[in-house]
Amino acid sequence: MKLAYFDCFSGISGDMVLGALVDAGCPLERLRDDLAGLRLAGWDLSAEKIWKNGMSATWVRVKAEDQQKHRSLSAILEMIEGSGLEQAVGERAAAIFRRLGEAEAKVHDAPIEKIHFHEVGAVDSIVDIVGASIGFAALGIERFACSPLNTGSGTVKTAHGLLPVPAPATAELLRGAPTYSNGVERELVTPTGAAIVATLCAEFGAQPRMKTAAIGYGAGTADLPGQPNVMRLLIGEDEKGA
Repeated sequence: MKLAYFDCFSGISGDMVLGALVDAGCPLERLRDDLAGLRLAGWDLSAEKIWKNGMSATWVRVKAEDQQKHRSLSAILEMIEGSGLEQAVGERAAAIFRRLGEAEAKVHDAPIEKIHFHEVGAVDSIVDIVGASIGFAALGIERFACSPLNTGSGTVKTAHGLLPVPAPATAELLRGAPTYSNGVERELVTPTGAAIVATLCAEFGAQPRMKTAAIGYGAGTADLPGQPNVMRLLIGEDEKGA
């Protein structure tokens, strides 16, 4: 069974996951072609190698003309259902959004049916989550594990105002997972990144026993003091129990 291990020494975000998948061998054209089924207007996907504090990584950028940021969970799930994606890909993407919706519902003490995503309802976040699900399938990944997560510290500006890091929905998603901060005053784990690992990962901690075949480095947008803003993805055969 093929395993992916998220090494989140500088946190994790949706674009970092996409970058790591492309860096590890997922064709950008596969992402573009499959994402076209979402029928989101005016977006494009590009990838480039960049340098982050001594480390080469792939930065995947979503350019979007659609500036709508508020979409309901039901609207996003309908978009995924009507996209024509492979069943397993659509189900995985929908599960990630549902997990995010459950966290938002708990934080806001509201029924999940009433949840409207703000930043995560934007085109780039939808592309990040659905694109990651496409990439996992393209690389044949069936099992997931994750390192302890460096969440960062300080505050983050959101649609609800200035909030502590990790943001409430992120903290809820990471309940039960090992987290820490090395003192960097920035949001390092985004709600999108947290939702991906919270939904998919069977275990959190040290790297499981595996025979690594591919390694991808996905770049974030920040330039951090003293460390690369990069998430590493190790992919290989699961040797658990071997």
